[in-house]
Formats: sequence, C-alpha cells, structure tokens
Amino acid sequence: MKVARTGLILYVKAYKKCVAFYSEILNLSILFQNEDLTCFDFFGTYLMVEKENRVGYLEEDSEIKNYNCLRINVDDVQAISEQLKQQNINVDYQEHSWGTVAKFKDPEGNLIACKDEASFAKQIEDYKRITINDC
Repeated sequence: MKVARTGLILYVKAYKKCVAFYSEILNLSILFQNEDLTCFDFFGTYLMVEKENRVGYLEEDSEIKNYNCLRINVDDVQAISEQLKQQNINVDYQEHSWGTVAKFKDPEGNLIACKDEASFAKQIEDYKRITINDC
C-alpha cells in the first residue's frame, strides 16, 4: 500500500467547543473546514474534528461502537477496497462529492478509513484560496 498521508478523525458531540479547544488552546492551524468538520495540522499529520452523526459504519452495535477513526490517504481507494475484500475484510466503500472513502475495522473493532488523497489536497487548497481572498 502506497500511503500519501495519514490522519486521525475524532467524532464529537460538542463540535464547536472541540474546534475552539484545538484551535485556541492547542493553537493548531486549520487546514480546511466546513459546517460539519474542521481539519487541523496535527504536527505533521492531520486531526479532523467531525460532528458525530451516528450513521453506522459497518453497523454492529451502534450504541457502543468506537467513534474514532484512523485515516490513511491513498491514491486509489477502490483498489485498496478490493484488496481488503479479497482478504475477507468487510469494507464500506463510499463515493461522495467531497471524495471517496473505504471504511473497515481492525480485529478489535477500531474504525479505519482509506480516503483519496486528491480530493483531500483539493480541500486544503480551496480553503487556502478562500482564506486568502477573505483578507
């Protein structure tokens, strides 16, 4: 697997408070954000703080599942998804307007997601362009 970038996703209920904490208390720079998530530069990787939406990812017991996610950005999410499926890993492959992800769990039930690097890099560039134009 050729990895382009890694990051952590933190699903939270107190979204605004958490964004304020990471930006004001920890002084992390914002890579990009929208109404549902804020992506910070987390000392060489990224930390995405995202509103908890309780939509099941590979549903099992939705009340006690882990809402954190290890993110791995790759060039070809579909190819990685197929490789995982060939190894009998249950994969939730999704294509969205903001990018492509393939979500799966490790043996302990921890959520892992592969995301396409191209759309992630575009989100960063778009945010920089908007921020510069707002000045």
